[in-house]
This record gives sequence, structure tokens and C-alpha cells, in this order.
Amino acid sequence: MRKTWLPVGLLWVAYTILLVVLVRYVNVLPNQWAEEAHVVDEAFMLLMYLGSPVMAMILAVMTWGVIAWRSDGAEREDGPNHHTNRAVVTTWLVLTSALAIGVVINPGFVGLAEIRGEPSSDYVIGIEASQFFWEITYPNGATAFDELVIPAHKRVRYDVNSTDVVHSFWIPAFRVKIDAVPGLTTQLYITATNVGTLEDDHNLRIQCAELCGAGHASMALPVRVVSDAEWTEYIASIAGSG
Repeated sequence: MRKTWLPVGLLWVAYTILLVVLVRYVNVLPNQWAEEAHVVDEAFMLLMYLGSPVMAMILAVMTWGVIAWRSDGAEREDGPNHHTNRAVVTTWLVLTSALAIGVVINPGFVGLAEIRGEPSSDYVIGIEASQFFWEITYPNGATAFDELVIPAHKRVRYDVNSTDVVHSFWIPAFRVKIDAVPGLTTQLYITATNVGTLEDDHNLRIQCAELCGAGHASMALPVRVVSDAEWTEYIASIAGSG
């Protein structure tokens, strides 16, 4: 048994180091365009670090299995039964349960509270979803169907609803999303941190994240983040469309 666990243990350590290094230095996340994105990304990175030793153990067992039990043409028989080590199982159960509870608390509940923040905003924008388009309603009553224009560095509340089926309001660059439910108004608070357009980052778009029918994949809308003065000028220019 020791001859088996020793190489598996060494492989586990090596794979763990490798995976942690990859998580640390290989950036797979898109650019952050909102304050809320930082909270989500930090939670994602924490889970990646915590998951690295688990993934490393799976890779170690699989690697050693390929090395030690490769087929050489000989017929193999089942080995003797091995009884469970209760101390190992108990320790594993206690540690993993404590870890799971800890993750649920933080970044779970703590992260959600930080994302939601205080129920106050500088502006309120209405978002109405329909198969398969979005209607934007600005504070002055102006509406738009071609793009969502929002001010940078301002906390915006989005009142989201649907006219038909369940959709999901999601802006990948901001990381947060919420369902659009018929007969119900859901709310989401977002503070954009940079000025930019879809041309700067393809994640600056509204994307439906709930399968809602044949046109679901194309249910997207460009997002343009501008200065507060430019935003005020924009909604004034389309005021007659309300």
C-alpha cells in the first residue's frame, strides 16, 4: 500500500504546485468594467485555488493508474479487499464540510451582500425583455432598442422584467446578472468604472443568459459606457422616443 501511495502523494504535490501556478499566472477572466466584477472575480479565484488540490489528486491517481496498471498482455485478477480507514474518512469529512460551510459564508453570503450593497442609486433604468429583444427605458421616459447607454462611476439600479417568458439580464463585462420574470420586477445595482463600447470589449453587451426560445443566442444588445455629462446629453436627445 505504501508503495502505491508514495508516488501518488508525490504526483499530487507536483500537480498541486503546477495548478496553483497556472491559476496565479494564467489570466482567463475578461476585463473588469464594474465595481461588482471585482467581488465576483475574487470569489472565482478563491474557488480555483481551493479546487486545485482536489483536481491534483484526481490527476495523480489517474496518472499513477496509467503507469502502474498499464496493460502488458498479462491477465490480471482482482486484488484483495481493503477495508475503509475510519480515521481518514472522518478527517476528510470534517475538513471538507468545514471548507464547504466556510465557502458558503464567504465569499457566498458576504460576497452577495457586497455585490448588492445599499439599496440606493444615482439613476434608475428600466430593462424589459421580450422574445428576442431588449427595451431600455431611461429616467426621463425615453426608450431605446438599439443600445444601452450608461454613465460611468454612477450607481445605477436596473428594474428588470419580461413580457413573455423567463429571460436573464446579463452583462458579461460587469459579471452580474438577474432573471427577467413575467409579472415580476427584479432589481440589480451596477456601478460601471470605465468608459468604453462594444468595440473596446465584446463583453460590453446585454446577453440573455436563460434559454428563452429559438432566438435566444442572438438576444444581445451593445452597451456603451460614457461620462455623466455625455449620458445626460444622450437621453435628452432621444427624449421624444418615450
